[in-house]
Amino acid sequence: MKKRITAVIVLLATVGIAGNLSAESSLKDEPAVRDGIIDVGIAYEISQQCSSLRARTLRGITYLQSLRTTARDLGYSDAEIDAFIDSRAEKRRLEGLARAQLAALGAVDGQPDTYCTVGRAQMAANTRVGWLLR
Repeated sequence: MKKRITAVIVLLATVGIAGNLSAESSLKDEPAVRDGIIDVGIAYEISQQCSSLRARTLRGITYLQSLRTTARDLGYSDAEIDAFIDSRAEKRRLEGLARAQLAALGAVDGQPDTYCTVGRAQMAANTRVGWLLR
């Protein structure tokens, strides 16, 4: 699971939510951005573990781009936004938060059916994670 969530965090940097170490201390505390990134990672992980659910890739990429806009609207520079995602420590922190949230929702590493259950529950509840799945 760790490698998959790491892959999502790397993907986030690739699509442009990425730059400068000064943002690491404050952008990480912005729930609108932080929680959005975690939700995308959780949806991706569910889609990787549960063969009957798929990630809505275009929707996810569009959402990630909107998080960059949100960070800008909050007053962060592109360099600060880039630093937030480029930080290895921040990547590890986000991965840990995503894993903990998945576990709290009932996902058990090595048990794909639990990921399916979590994904379907998220879809039924129309959460952001559910919105990123089909």
